[in-house]
Amino acid sequence: MQRRLLMKAALTAVTLTAFGTTAAFAENPVLKIGFVGVTSGPAAAWGISNQRSMEARAAWINETGGYTIGNTTYDIEIVSFDDQKDPKRAIAGMEKMAQEGIHYVVGPNVDDGAAAVRPVAESNGIMYFPYAFPKSLYQAPASNAVLGMVANYQSGPAIYKYLMENEGVKTVAFIAANESDPLSQRDGGVEAATALGMEVVSGNVTYQVDTTDFTPVLTPVMRTQPDLLVLSGVSPANAPQLIRSARELGFQGLISTETAQDAGVLAEGAGDLANGFISVGGASTPELASPMMNEFVQRYTDMFGEYNDESNTKVYALEYILETLKADPSAITDVAALQATMDTLEAANPYMNGDAKLRYVGMASFGQRRQVAVPLVVNVYQDGSFETLFVAEVD
Repeated sequence: MQRRLLMKAALTAVTLTAFGTTAAFAENPVLKIGFVGVTSGPAAAWGISNQRSMEARAAWINETGGYTIGNTTYDIEIVSFDDQKDPKRAIAGMEKMAQEGIHYVVGPNVDDGAAAVRPVAESNGIMYFPYAFPKSLYQAPASNAVLGMVANYQSGPAIYKYLMENEGVKTVAFIAANESDPLSQRDGGVEAATALGMEVVSGNVTYQVDTTDFTPVLTPVMRTQPDLLVLSGVSPANAPQLIRSARELGFQGLISTETAQDAGVLAEGAGDLANGFISVGGASTPELASPMMNEFVQRYTDMFGEYNDESNTKVYALEYILETLKADPSAITDVAALQATMDTLEAANPYMNGDAKLRYVGMASFGQRRQVAVPLVVNVYQDGSFETLFVAEVD
């Protein structure tokens, strides 16, 4: 399904009469930015957060007069496509963006989809900002994808190291859905934990994504008595069920994941049993959040009736696209110009207090700047909401 959102200011055309003349203010030209990602099914929360963040920010921009790039002020239109977490649909979505002449797309949300759309993006001059972790998407010779968040192989080691140093964690077990994304994240987690000196007591147990009873799946894992249970790449829909089952089996250790989660879904599905659950949060905290971030949260909440902490990260992709286009207006139709600008871009980060900058990173992980710089915020769930556990940076 394709969805469009173009929020105009309350007055889009005004006619004034002065000194016997009439002038009509024309509407701004439209700059289309695409979103291709999952907004239905068990992983819907990931893509919905993307789409709503883009729509809320676009509405705000348009309401306040548009976004100026070079000598032109644009209204921003978000063109969205639900890929249903299906690589074939992701390809269809990216082809739709190409047909509409869209050069900048946010998404897809998962590894298979992000890899599948690469040929379409590269052959049609599209830069896309996936929330997916295969390094091959961001390492040369690839050049058209920009990682929109902190990857699991960046967040995982940070979480494990913190728990080793602060909670005395020595042993760890991993469990993953039998899909490429979770399995890849599990393998990366096992490697990272081993490199840090942790003992992996269980690393091969998997489950089908449509599993409803996790007791038989978790029982052999619980027998290994790990200090830490990692739910690798777990979807927001499966996380509460896994947590509930582990606790009902008597597990008293820590539970974590490297993926973002939804506090409302955890509260509904696991209640107090989810207390202490550790996950990657949105790229903000009350201490980090600028007045603009706080206003974004309020506008998003007013627009959709709720807020997902993950949108603290998801708001950044559109901002990076627009800020980089502003640095070189020729990039609106020439992604090579944007790629050249990425190496040197440094602009004020409107969502963080202090002197934080919008800049592209990724040299350490990819050998080129193909990742947006956002804080790594690790949260712990407690009584219906997330609290900050620690904050780190990725370069």
